[in-house]
Amino acid sequence: MRSYFALVEKDPDSAFGVRFPDVPGCFSAADTQDDVVPNSVEALQLWAEDMPLPPPSPHASILSLPDVRKALSSGGYLISVPLIDNDSAVVRANVTFERGVLRAIDAAARARGVTRSAFLASAARHEIEAKH
Repeated sequence: MRSYFALVEKDPDSAFGVRFPDVPGCFSAADTQDDVVPNSVEALQLWAEDMPLPPPSPHASILSLPDVRKALSSGGYLISVPLIDNDSAVVRANVTFERGVLRAIDAAARARGVTRSAFLASAARHEIEAKH
């Protein structure tokens, strides 16, 4: 899975602004810190649907950019954003769980009013986003 560095900046009394140095024109924003990564994942996905993405640059290359250095010195920070392909084709997968874990998954899915598959897909997406 490819990941792209994103620069996050925030001025007082504003939302978090996110831009991708490797993908000029691809932007995102978030009202809260918790929404920065999910919103950035979505922005990158939407961009990739319509425009080709260049290969991700290494960290050192991103840090060498003058505008990035300036933003970092002013309180900005870099995050790694995974490119999760927006491929809506449904595929069947055979997975194995401990019985107790499967019961807990089913109970959590029922409590949320979703299917086991929807719950697991959501949990997987959340875990992937949290690691970046």
